[in-house]
Amino acid sequence: MFWIICAALAGVVAIAIAAPLLRRQRAGAEPAAAFDLRVYRDQLREVERDLERGVIDPADAERLRVEIGRKVLAADRALERETSARRAPGGIIAIAVLLVLIGGAIALYVDMGAPERSDEPITRRIANAQAIYDQRPTQAEAETVAPKPKPPENDPEYDQYVALVDKLRAAVAQNPDDPRGLELLAQHERGLGNFVAAKEAQARLIRIRGDQASEQDWSRLTDLTVEAAGGLITAEGENAVARTLALNPHSPQARYYAGLLQIQSGRPDRAFPLWAELLEEGPPDAPWLQPIRYIISDLAWFAGNPDYTPPEAAGAANGAMATPGMPALPGPDADAMAAAGEMTPEARQQMIDGMVKGLEDRLATQGGSPEEWARLIGALAVKGDAAHAQEILTEARSKFAADPKALAVIDGAAGQAGLQ
Repeated sequence: MFWIICAALAGVVAIAIAAPLLRRQRAGAEPAAAFDLRVYRDQLREVERDLERGVIDPADAERLRVEIGRKVLAADRALERETSARRAPGGIIAIAVLLVLIGGAIALYVDMGAPERSDEPITRRIANAQAIYDQRPTQAEAETVAPKPKPPENDPEYDQYVALVDKLRAAVAQNPDDPRGLELLAQHERGLGNFVAAKEAQARLIRIRGDQASEQDWSRLTDLTVEAAGGLITAEGENAVARTLALNPHSPQARYYAGLLQIQSGRPDRAFPLWAELLEEGPPDAPWLQPIRYIISDLAWFAGNPDYTPPEAAGAANGAMATPGMPALPGPDADAMAAAGEMTPEARQQMIDGMVKGLEDRLATQGGSPEEWARLIGALAVKGDAAHAQEILTEARSKFAADPKALAVIDGAAGQAGLQ
């Protein structure tokens, strides 16, 4: 019925367009301009007869001739235009173009719209998702194509940090079964962005500890495996997630990665309950909540829950940007915050962006304490700019490479922000 109505409407529109193009005078009917022209010529002859009978004087006769002559010329031009329009094939061409357009639209719909094709069954969708899951790249393949970090140039502090890590590598090579050495190596290879080397060190550490490996050990290996694969959860990464959940079924990080795996495999119906539960549980400063909040509404729609309403984010009303465990990011005073309450969301976001940009510019030009660098990292992560936060983290680690206490502050902020 729907397509019948659409076709009927299209036909009515086509007729409405075509009717003016096809409208013509009845066959044999005299054009209006020809009738006017004959009337004006009769009027000229009448003037001549009146002049001969002496009804009008020569001056009036001349004036009437000029006036009627102008009307004759105008009627003659109108007759010529009307005659040309009757001979022109424009109406027929317009109708032909209209028919071609209608026919082309129908052909295009039949080819691309495929009205006879039924909806894709859910069983086929599940089978396609399973094929995506089964055909994932291996960890080695994913590591080959994963983007590699670019080290800073002409940075003495970074070069000094690399030299210290080289000494650590040499020490671990001499004592490859030292758990503390492997733990430090995994941490600092990660700091340099060498995720594959960090993952291998962490995997060796777990092999040495065996059954004594903790949930935190497996959780770190999960992070490193996913990062080394460029964000893809391979079978190796999935195994690390499963081992973490075996030690702690409530591990929020492992549940986050479990949901991400389902999204990558085309199963939003499985990912949604995992991430919705994490969003409900909080805590509001958890680093995994920000990426979940960005996508949860679309994920709910694809999972068949279009009426889902995510819980309101803590601090969303006032745009708070404090990093957990640290002093709040320096911002406007009470009067400015009161004015911000009357701003549009776009204006408030611009104000927050200005605060963060001001802190970043000051740290870049004047330097600052580890706590200030940590606040900047946390603020960027809360804004959702994880890539830039990772760049700032790398820069901060290179600046404070020789200060273990400062590095602890920086690494703490990175952990809370979900960075590596």
